Amino acid sequence: MAANTPDAHSGVLDINAVFRSGGRAVEFLDHINQACLVMLYETGIVPREHAQRIAVGINTVRAEARAETRTTGVPRRSADYLDYEPRLVAAVGPDASRLHSGRSRQDIASTIARMNLRDGLMQEIDALILARETALALAARHIDTIIPAYTHGVQAQPTTFAHYMLALTSALTRATQRLREAYARVNRNPLGTAALTTSSFALDRKRLERLLGFEGLLENAYDANHLAPVDSALEVASGLAIVAVQIGQFAQDVHTPYVDTQPWLLLGAGELTGVSSIMPQKRNPAALEQLRAQASLMLGDMHTVFLMAHNNRTGMFDYRMYDPVPCGRPLQVLQLLQDVLSSLVVNKERALAEVHADYSTTTEIADALMQRADVPFRIGHHFASQLTDYGRGQGLRLGDIPYTEAQRLYSALTQHTLPLSEDAFREIISPEYMVFGRSGIGGPQPAEVQRMLTHERAEVVADRVWLRERQRHLAQAQEELEAAFSTLATQNFPVCEKSDQF
Repeated sequence: MAANTPDAHSGVLDINAVFRSGGRAVEFLDHINQACLVMLYETGIVPREHAQRIAVGINTVRAEARAETRTTGVPRRSADYLDYEPRLVAAVGPDASRLHSGRSRQDIASTIARMNLRDGLMQEIDALILARETALALAARHIDTIIPAYTHGVQAQPTTFAHYMLALTSALTRATQRLREAYARVNRNPLGTAALTTSSFALDRKRLERLLGFEGLLENAYDANHLAPVDSALEVASGLAIVAVQIGQFAQDVHTPYVDTQPWLLLGAGELTGVSSIMPQKRNPAALEQLRAQASLMLGDMHTVFLMAHNNRTGMFDYRMYDPVPCGRPLQVLQLLQDVLSSLVVNKERALAEVHADYSTTTEIADALMQRADVPFRIGHHFASQLTDYGRGQGLRLGDIPYTEAQRLYSALTQHTLPLSEDAFREIISPEYMVFGRSGIGGPQPAEVQRMLTHERAEVVADRVWLRERQRHLAQAQEELEAAFSTLATQNFPVCEKSDQF
C-alpha cells in the first residue's frame, strides 16, 4: 500500500484526496510556482543563478508531465506540492527547495481553491448570461401572448408569456449579480501568508497578486488560510443553490400545462422530448424532468459544501478541497436550461382558451366597481366570488354567464342595481382588458413589458462587459507571468536589483 494512503476498507477518509480534486488545480499549481519564483528572484530572496536553474527545472517537470500524459493517457492529477517538489529536485537538485521559501501547503491550497472558484464563477456567469439572452428573445416574441398564471397550484390571473419570462430573467439577473459580488470577494490573494502567521521572508505579496490575476489581498494570514476559504466557498455555493431553486421552480412551471390533454406550453419535438416504451401516444417532457432532477442534485451538491465546513474548528482539512465548489453540474444544468428555453413552443390560442375556461378575470370586477361606481372593494369582491360560485355551479364559463344573472346576484347582495352596463361588464371580464389595461410598474401591459425588456437587455450588456473585463484582466496577468518567467528561464537575462522596499 502506498505511503499516506489509508486502507480502502478502513472507513478512513483519504486526506490526500483533497490534492487530487478536479478543476484546474494542477495547472494552477504551475502558475503559482512560476509566480513565486519570479517574485523570489525580483526581491533577491533567491539569487539569479538558483532562480534560473529552478525556472528551467519547472519547465522540465512540465515537459515530463506532458510526455507522461501522452504515453499513459493519464494526466498528472496531484496538485500536492509534496508530490511536486521531488520531481523538481530530481531536475534541479536540492536548491529546488528554495522555491518554497516563505510558503506552505496551506497558502498554496488556499490560492488554488480561489483560482478554481473564480474560474468556475466566470463560466457560470457566462452560462447565466446566455440563458438570460435566450429567455429575453423568447419574451420579445410573446409580448401579446396571454397565458394563465397560477398561485397555490390553481389558475389565479392572466398575464403574458413575456411577463412570465421577464420574471425568470429578473431572477437570473439577481443570481448573476450575486455571483459577481462573490467573485469580487473570491478574487483576493492569500499566497504569501504561509501556514497562518506569514514567515521571516520579506515576500512581495502584491507582486504575487498581480502575476496571478488577483484584485487585492486577503491580508490577515490566519484568515487567509483558515476562515476565508470556508466563507468564500460557502458564498459561491449559496449563490448557486439559489440558482438551482430558481431553475427547479421554472421546470415545475413549464411542466404544469402537461396535465392538460392539449397543453398550451410544450417542448418542441426532438431529442428533448421522449416517447414511452409501451405507450406510443405519450410524449414525455424528458428534458424538463432532467432539468428538475439535475437542479435538485445541484442543490444537494451545494449543501454538501456547507456540511463539509460545518462543525469544524479552523485548521482542519475537511474544507480544503482544491476545487471546493465544482462547476461541472451547475454548467450542465445551465446548458440544459438554455436548451429547454430554446425548445419551448407556446400555443397562443390554447393559452387564451385556458384563461377563458376559468374565472381568473373576476378580480377585475371588484376593481372596476370601485373605480367606476365607488363600490367598496370588499363588496365587489363578494359579488365576484358569488358570481364565480354560480357560474361554476351551472357549468358555465365566466363569459357565458347571462348579464341578467349578474344583475340579479348583485341586487340580492347589495339591494342595489349593478352599476355596470352589459358592454362594460363584458369588457372588464375579458382577459385582454385585464392584462393590457394594467397601469402599475412591473405589470404585463405592453409598454411596461417593453421597458423591462430594455432594462434587462441593458443588464445583460453590462454583465457581458464585466465578464470581458475580468477575462481580459486574467489574460493580461497570465501574459505578464509568462513573460517574466520566460525571461527568467533563458540563459541571458538582466540582473534584477533588490526592491528598494528591502
